[in-house]
Amino acid sequence: MIIGRAAGMRVTMASVAKRAGRANEDFTGAVPTAAVLIDGAGIPGTETICRHGVAWYAARLGGSLLSLVHDGSLPEVLGEAIGQVTDEHRDTCDVADPISPSAMVAILRLSGGLAEYLVLGDAYVVLDRPADTPLVVTDPREVIISRSYQPALEAATQGGDEYHRILRDLRANRNRPGGFWLAKDDPRAADEAITGSLPTSELNGAALLSNGASRIVDPFRLAGWPEVLAALASSGPAEILRRVRQAEARDAVAPDDATITHCTDLGGSDL
Repeated sequence: MIIGRAAGMRVTMASVAKRAGRANEDFTGAVPTAAVLIDGAGIPGTETICRHGVAWYAARLGGSLLSLVHDGSLPEVLGEAIGQVTDEHRDTCDVADPISPSAMVAILRLSGGLAEYLVLGDAYVVLDRPADTPLVVTDPREVIISRSYQPALEAATQGGDEYHRILRDLRANRNRPGGFWLAKDDPRAADEAITGSLPTSELNGAALLSNGASRIVDPFRLAGWPEVLAALASSGPAEILRRVRQAEARDAVAPDDATITHCTDLGGSDL
């Protein structure tokens, strides 16, 4: 688990791998006026396509985003970062293969009195509005499409040839019209991201979560988003992750990498 703070806005982070001895395929980081969270994605066999792996892809994409985050609109920044990372391993890996590493992305950036956000895939940005309910931003397209494959996956032997074939068919919906969009090898996927902004004066803070951490709300229903934000303010992100791990063990749910970045004091950190 990693907990840290960036200068400027107050940023507290916690991240835990799905199990001991396995690389964490999430990444998070911050600079004084921005935070990024990457939720890496891959399936068995990815290592035969990309010798670097999913954790490498997530860390490289996150690092590129942090270095570029103030260079244009958020989709432009993400597109440039995807292009940079793809070029880093284009000559050694089959970057276009459907099971090559990919990632969900969440970005928060402070600029001109606004908190700008971007979400690509089923990562989360949750904006804490004291005068209203939280604004919860995620991209449900992969979740919706994946549901249609779930019965076949449950019927197949996990790890078997048929199971992997179904997963490949699911991945074939990635980054195409009518499918779902993730960061992978095509910078144009960034144009499909969900974006928006709110005045920092209307916010108490914001949280970025990987889908492993968002399990506290769905499917475990241990808290609603207002309660999650209150717990982050009082106890920090590590407590949320502890509760998620307890629920996974209780319900015999396979654990996932889980990461939360909690940002506060937004008004005093503007560009």
